[in-house]
Amino acid sequence: MSVIAAPSQTDSTVEPPAATAKKHRRPGRWVVLAVLLALLLLVVAPMLVIMVNAFKTPSDYASNGPLALPESISFQGIIDFWNRIDFSRKLLNSLVTSLSVAVLGVLLSVLNAYALGIGRVRGRIWFLVFFLVANLLPQEVLVYPLYYISKELHLYDSPISVIIIFTVIQSAFGTYLLTSVYEEFPRELLDAAEVDGAGRWRTLWRVVVPVSRPTLAVLFTFFFIWTWNEFFLPLIFLVSNENQTVPVALGVLQGDRLMDATATSASALVGILPALLFFLIFQRTLTRGITAGAIK
Repeated sequence: MSVIAAPSQTDSTVEPPAATAKKHRRPGRWVVLAVLLALLLLVVAPMLVIMVNAFKTPSDYASNGPLALPESISFQGIIDFWNRIDFSRKLLNSLVTSLSVAVLGVLLSVLNAYALGIGRVRGRIWFLVFFLVANLLPQEVLVYPLYYISKELHLYDSPISVIIIFTVIQSAFGTYLLTSVYEEFPRELLDAAEVDGAGRWRTLWRVVVPVSRPTLAVLFTFFFIWTWNEFFLPLIFLVSNENQTVPVALGVLQGDRLMDATATSASALVGILPALLFFLIFQRTLTRGITAGAIK
């Protein structure tokens, strides 16, 4: 006759080690969440203050201060700012410049990285060192040579000069990044393309580019936002009012003594909104690209 022992009370109350470790980790997670929330509020708070003041009237701002909610929503500050600097023209200039640099910068980065990472040209290490140094040079060092060259080529005060300059600058970073990615490119895909009779050019566009599309999407997003926010070189090379970009127009406008606090807030809000919308639209693409680079 077999006797089956009933489980004791102490056995039923013993928790597995995984559950115990999970409980111990829970307070730490809440601390990390609280710190991240505080950092988020620290970043978002100035933008919220700008947004609140952009929809105030000057009298409302003078009476209640910058932190109070507006008594009534007013778009007059945004309308005055938009008409004062012809913001539609500045917006178009920034959009064309940023898109052109993003597309050309990614294209040039792909061609350079394909030659250095997959083609393994001679002296590739020195090329990578050159691209790294070119990316680390401050823009102040490049001003006079670029100014002289643009004058000689009759490209000064032309958006084309800014597009060429930033395409080269951004592609230096893109080449350095993509070369490290293409060095680890699966050789099986390249060998299969070669067996199928594909040449180097066809292999690039039919095999390499589709596989590395997430990384290229990340570069495109970064190039667009970086170029949109550039101020120093466009300030030097775009002196005409009709050629200025949004950051340059905002910087020049800050010296206007007729600008009040509400108009300044309106200019900051309208100036940052296009880049913010672009980032939100491509946020999923950016996340997928970073994840694809992390999980290989």
